[in-house]
This record gives sequence, C-alpha cells and structure tokens, in this order.
Amino acid sequence: MKEIINTNDAPAAIGPYSQANKAGNTIYVSGQLPIDPATGKFASETIKEQTKQSLENAKAILASAGYSFDDVAKVTVLLDDISDFKDMNEVYAEYFTRNFPARAAFEVAKLPLGAKVEIEMIAVK
Repeated sequence: MKEIINTNDAPAAIGPYSQANKAGNTIYVSGQLPIDPATGKFASETIKEQTKQSLENAKAILASAGYSFDDVAKVTVLLDDISDFKDMNEVYAEYFTRNFPARAAFEVAKLPLGAKVEIEMIAVK
C-alpha cells in the first residue's frame, strides 16, 4: 500500500506529483528544488545555498514521516552545470557525514524554474 507524504515545511509540488510516497518501509522523495517554503522563491542564486535549501526541503519531508538522512539509501543530484559539482559536494558533505548513501550526480540541460540543482532520494528503515 502506498502512502502520500506531504508537509508544509517543504515547498508544495509544482506539478502533478507528491513530495514523497511511502511504500512499505521505503520513502521515495521527489526531486527537491531549492525553493524556500516560506517565500516560494529560491533561497539564493548560488549553488551552495541552493544545494542547502534542496537538502533542507528533503530533510523536512523525511522528518515528517519519521525518517532522517541516516535512513537514506540512494540520492540522485541533478545539476545544470557539472562544474558546480565541487561546491555542491561541500554542502552535501555537511548533511551526510556517515553511513553514506549511494549517489549519482548528472548534468542536465535545464532544471525546472531555472534551478541550479535538484535532489531526490530514497530512504529505508
């Protein structure tokens, strides 16, 4: 059975999808853009601040279901410019400090709303 996960502590979906779905003991967090849920706008134009906001959004979604970054098994990072990888990775390393999940990072042609980064994850308990 699938359960829809939704919290006001992260931005609402900008399309016909859920912030996350829980199936069994696994949560699938949709790609999180760097939108500040309080303002509905990007937190900043820098890759570091955008990465931080995307991760904070994912953190809020996980927490609303009783999960944390320690439960994350897989992360996918989409970048609009792969040369931002180093700066993104510096911020990412502040959030994932042990029990590192598997991860892939890709450069894509364009991200929704002109974002520099989008981050999705899968967590399991």
